[in-house]
Amino acid sequence: MNRPKTKPVYLGFPATSPAGISIASGREKAPDFPREWFEFTDPNDPEHVFSIDLTWLESHYACQFGTERCPGIDSNNPDVGCCGHGAYMADEQDRDQLADAVSRMPATYWQRREEVTGRTPSEEIVLEGDELEPWLMWDELDGDDGEPEPALKTPVVEGACIFANRAGWETGAGCALHQWALAEGEDLTVVKPEVCWQLPLRRYEDYEERPDGVEILRTQIGEYDRRGWGNGGEDFDWYCSTDPACHNNPEPMWKSQKNELIALMGEDAYAILAKHCAKRAAAGLVSVHPASERWV
Repeated sequence: MNRPKTKPVYLGFPATSPAGISIASGREKAPDFPREWFEFTDPNDPEHVFSIDLTWLESHYACQFGTERCPGIDSNNPDVGCCGHGAYMADEQDRDQLADAVSRMPATYWQRREEVTGRTPSEEIVLEGDELEPWLMWDELDGDDGEPEPALKTPVVEGACIFANRAGWETGAGCALHQWALAEGEDLTVVKPEVCWQLPLRRYEDYEERPDGVEILRTQIGEYDRRGWGNGGEDFDWYCSTDPACHNNPEPMWKSQKNELIALMGEDAYAILAKHCAKRAAAGLVSVHPASERWV
């Protein structure tokens, strides 16, 4: 009897890599699937174009850090989610906002506060002169030309960022800054480092020349998937963005990530996006992310 030929599944990563193994097991969806994009011009700048991944923003993803649904990207260090590498500062504003957040965050939210700053829970954190903040260190990061450049980042202590609380701490495992923001109504896009609050969104910007010779800025906003982490993304034991267990938010991301999207693209551009998505939802024209299929 002739058996039907099976079509090999393209995993998107080497079959023997942690990414390939996780996808082949069925825990994660393969990363390459049809996506629908929405492109429009910035209402405040005719030479700025947004390209938005609707398949991601219409998905029902929600971060599961600190819950049993998040086993972490390193199976040997499950408590710290994806916070095992420390956070690079995007610019001076990012650095200043973090310093302000640390100075205002109550001691109860930060497990390593006294260890890092030398201040008891009742003492304020005050920096003197030009001293480097004790929650930052100098490292290197590749610049636009591919060459390493000096860069500030949060140190890694015992396998995680110094702001990562561990299981057993009174506010639970997870980012101290994130826990404080959610509990006391602080803006995540202000108190967390930029690279941290953007997740699970990824903004990529580059200049390109139109056929008429005019140079424009294109801002692409989409899924911060494994590949967004560079070559190391395939070595994570697990990753969340295509795991159906992490697509459990009743609201689509264009609603649940409103503050983050406004911070990434501005209020006027977000208003265009939200209006477009609302019309699509009313018409039943939702682009289905494979991990969010149960919401269709």
